[in-house]
Amino acid sequence: MSKLPGNAGVSLLGDKSLDFYRDPVIFCQQRIDKHRSRLFQERLLNRPTVFVCSVEGMRELLCEKSNIFLKDPTDLMTNMYGDTVVTTNGEEACLLRLSLNNLFSGTRLESSADYISSVCERCLKDLSLRGQPQCVYSVFKRLGTELVLGLFLNVRAEEQPEVFQEIMQLCTEHWHGLISAPVRVKVPLWTSGFAKALDARSKLMDIIKDKLENDTRGFVGSLGSLPLPNSSSAAQHLLLFISALIPKALASLLTSFTLALAGPEQVSIHNPDHLHRVLLEVQRLWPPFIGGRRIAEKDCTLAGLCVPKDYGAVYVSYFVHRDPEVFQQPDSFLPERWSGRSVNEQTGSCCLGNCPLPTDPPVFEACRYLLKNYDWCLDPTSQDLGYKWLPVSRPANPPSVSFARLDQTMFS
Repeated sequence: MSKLPGNAGVSLLGDKSLDFYRDPVIFCQQRIDKHRSRLFQERLLNRPTVFVCSVEGMRELLCEKSNIFLKDPTDLMTNMYGDTVVTTNGEEACLLRLSLNNLFSGTRLESSADYISSVCERCLKDLSLRGQPQCVYSVFKRLGTELVLGLFLNVRAEEQPEVFQEIMQLCTEHWHGLISAPVRVKVPLWTSGFAKALDARSKLMDIIKDKLENDTRGFVGSLGSLPLPNSSSAAQHLLLFISALIPKALASLLTSFTLALAGPEQVSIHNPDHLHRVLLEVQRLWPPFIGGRRIAEKDCTLAGLCVPKDYGAVYVSYFVHRDPEVFQQPDSFLPERWSGRSVNEQTGSCCLGNCPLPTDPPVFEACRYLLKNYDWCLDPTSQDLGYKWLPVSRPANPPSVSFARLDQTMFS
């Protein structure tokens, strides 16, 4: 076993959190080049931390040794959303996943198809009629918000516009507080963002609990009848499912998809199978989330390198997805690399599994609608498309795109 390259530094003075959050891609690339290794150590959040940038290391971290590398119970996500399927560990997480799985598959999923199609139609039908380039990220974020509130809470924008607007505003306040400094302060004429987030959370939980008690339709009705660990579990999961996180992730994927096809590549998509491959490649190159964090419960190894107990472990999706040991021409947009191969066959594990799969109906249906009805291009053609990666990835300067209606559809 070999020692991790790099230096975890000393407490406080050696912390590199600011450097990482300023630009995680540059931060990791510099160290990969310096150490000639896709695993290295630095100090993050004042904890010695191994950064995992290879498929092999990520597979061990999230799959083979997931019982050793655990989610941090003091993480801010836990404080804001409670114990959910994305914040719990071990057997509890497995049981939650099994309980929730039926709500996202089979006939329950099929029953949502008409609603998903109607939201895509309503949000995307006028893109070419507005007479000016569109800020596509904002359009897609609105689409995502309508989908999550309608699917998970039975609040539909076209039926209850005032209630929809109220919940959307509360979700935004909750999100902005989540990514602010966790300090609850209220003084005359000013309230900290974190304090506003906690207030928004309280109001959202009141709305959610009322829904769980009185609405027996759809997802919210089914969730209330599941065998969950405790009486608050259903409400905590609904808070997560309607959060701003999911619309932002969907908007990230759809924006990257639109940019990737704002050129000659678009005309080559003639069938759903090819669209699926394009979406996998979009997600590989531009993952909505930069990665995730775990803590080592005991001494162990990753990719043959020693990781001491209590070390943090951060997997960086951007670099895992561009591992040259797995992906030939890793920085190139090559949808054909997925032809005849599943995600697991391509990577040896689901390295694309830390954000929504492109086969999820909302993502696929929105892309299908765009391809069926529009041609598009950047307007103006020269724009800065450099990405910001935290907290959710997207172009730092939201791009503007012009859409033109197609006379003939690409899908039958």
